[in-house]
Amino acid sequence: MAFYENVFIARQDIAANQVEALTEQFATIITENGGQVTKREYWGLRNVAYRIRKNRKAHYVLLNIDAPPAAVAEMERNMRINEDVLRSLTVRVDALEEGPSAMMQSKGRDDRDRPRREYGDRGDRGDRGDRGDRGDRGDRGGDREGGRDAAVVAGGEA
Repeated sequence: MAFYENVFIARQDIAANQVEALTEQFATIITENGGQVTKREYWGLRNVAYRIRKNRKAHYVLLNIDAPPAAVAEMERNMRINEDVLRSLTVRVDALEEGPSAMMQSKGRDDRDRPRREYGDRGDRGDRGDRGDRGDRGDRGGDREGGRDAAVVAGGEA
């Protein structure tokens, strides 16, 4: 049997227990066709990158599957038929990951709790020092005199 990872997203207006029922339905299809679901992860209600069938949010679910290709094809067919499933993606992998996925690991860390100085690489710009007073336009230096090039003032052509 082959290993697969499946992520599907369900409509935002269904409840979390309905999403769990969908997950159970798809897991049953896999087991009835000779496979097994080794891991289920509910990632929660998240914003989608763009509107999908007028939905701005969706419930995300990950399934790790050890099943024959026919079982996965049947599960995908049922996902396409079900109106609550907005999108799904199944990928064949060499080995299934143990432990929580990257999405579940990053869920524990909240970016809003970080201090402001950890954002970006500019820091507080303390390395520049004080710029001081810039002065008038005429004080900005160079070979300019009254807004004209020094060569023109000396009689040469620029």
